[in-house]
Amino acid sequence: MFTIEHDFDATVITLVDEGSLPLQEDVTINAFAECVTLEQLDPRTDRVQLITLSPEQLRDLAAALDLPEGVYQLREIPEKKG
Repeated sequence: MFTIEHDFDATVITLVDEGSLPLQEDVTINAFAECVTLEQLDPRTDRVQLITLSPEQLRDLAAALDLPEGVYQLREIPEKKG
């Protein structure tokens, strides 16, 4: 299950684990213009862990989910004029 909320400066997505036990803590994704952050409570330390991705890293992650094992570099293809 997930929720989507549009705030003034970010889109906030919360992922709720509905898989099999043991369930993981919710993941909150904050999508800003300049970066995307992922937050998850670590129950062992009772602290929120934060990961910050650049737009390019997020693009690469999305592409990597559908690719086989290997090394890749995404490149922009210039538009043809004419």
